[in-house]
Amino acid sequence: MTLNDRFNDPEPIRFLDVDGRFAPSASAAEYAEELDGLQEADLVRFYRDMALTRAMDTECTNLQRQGQLALWAPSVGQEAAQVGTGRAAGPKDHIFPSYREHSVARLRGVTALEVIAQFRGVSHGGWDPFDPAKGNFHLYTLVIGSQSLHATGYALGQLLDATREAGVTALDPGSDPTPTGQGSLVYFGDGATSQGDVSEALTFAASYQTPQVFVMQNNRWAISVPVTRQSRTPIYRRALGFGIPAVQTDGNDVLANYAVSRRMLANATSGGGPGFIEALTYRIGAHTTSDDPTRYRENEELEAWRLKDPIERFARYLRAEGVAESAFEAIEDESRELAAEVRAGVLSMPEPEPDAMFQHVYAAEHPRIEEQRTWLDRYESSFEEGSA
Repeated sequence: MTLNDRFNDPEPIRFLDVDGRFAPSASAAEYAEELDGLQEADLVRFYRDMALTRAMDTECTNLQRQGQLALWAPSVGQEAAQVGTGRAAGPKDHIFPSYREHSVARLRGVTALEVIAQFRGVSHGGWDPFDPAKGNFHLYTLVIGSQSLHATGYALGQLLDATREAGVTALDPGSDPTPTGQGSLVYFGDGATSQGDVSEALTFAASYQTPQVFVMQNNRWAISVPVTRQSRTPIYRRALGFGIPAVQTDGNDVLANYAVSRRMLANATSGGGPGFIEALTYRIGAHTTSDDPTRYRENEELEAWRLKDPIERFARYLRAEGVAESAFEAIEDESRELAAEVRAGVLSMPEPEPDAMFQHVYAAEHPRIEEQRTWLDRYESSFEEGSA
């Protein structure tokens, strides 16, 4: 057994093999019924979600290299884990991302330019998470792992609301679980599991049986630290230690991630408590555009994972299922249009007014903010012609 073998169970949940053939693992059998309702249009939509995000990713990386974005965090290679889990969420579910869940943002209604505005540095957040058009998709979180606590707190609120509506005045550990009809989904990477926030979130989620699913995308690298340095066992087993049901999926199989997420969310929102998914995937690109992965990982590893590309794998499956070539051509055209739209939108994106930095800091007026605003006005006035 090699060192890396310790971090993969013999058979993670998988429906598609690396060549795109429908070859379910034995562990996938209990989740097969979650795929029964999928039509060809749904499958093509999965592919479209992944392909459009890849086009957006490529264009944003180019724009950052040209000085048009302050930073970009690519998600290349992780599209299946994101689209599969994101498409499983219901319209009432709330989603808490880290900073590279571009696929999930787009399918929940957040536009590419709203995401990109953060990386260009012209927006505090980019969108209103409670705008119905944004699919209850919360803001990107740059502080590693903190979104796990945000999601757990929100899920606890969802549970408290449901218990109140059911006439229960307090959360009694001995009482029957209360179905909520809605839940929370939180995304983070393998590196975040080394943060105390994630362990605290797992503790509270298990204690109160919150309606949520933890989605950990194990892309093998926490910036330059390999997962083999972070954990001596498969990471999903940590959740089992907290008493939370947890599984390991092939993160590059969109069908597996959809089926498992759908089942776990249904269980969580019907009173069954939290679940945990470790999606085994790989970060093909850099951690961010300020990173040089050639300094810490071998090219052989990268090339081996390129052969497992989730988009190409799913395309082979769809073609074998008889999806017309015109569908792929239409998505390719749409991808080019999106890339052009992103470039034009970024280059024409207006600069924010200086006063914008003082907005939405507090819910009400605050003397300290007014003091800072006054200082800035005085400072800028000092550059005007004739000023002392």
